[in-house]
Amino acid sequence: AYEITRSLEFRRVLSLINKEGAGGEGTIMTRLGRLAYEVGFVKLCLTGLGARCVMIGSLTAGQFGIFDTIMTLTGASKFKFTNPNE
Repeated sequence: AYEITRSLEFRRVLSLINKEGAGGEGTIMTRLGRLAYEVGFVKLCLTGLGARCVMIGSLTAGQFGIFDTIMTLTGASKFKFTNPNE
């Protein structure tokens, strides 16, 4: 779901670039820039933002959970210099 929501508008721009005359004349980057301008910067950036936030938040929380579990199982100290609870 993430990949689909994240890149719908980007795929739209990339599919437009293959059409004859899309984006006018110039290099591929110039044409992509013109097409992105036509689609709209806000629409390109905000499409699928909610799905991205949920995905990144859950991945980050999962990494911290794994880290905490491994630290507890190995008995390693989380504080390298001083324990703030002392």
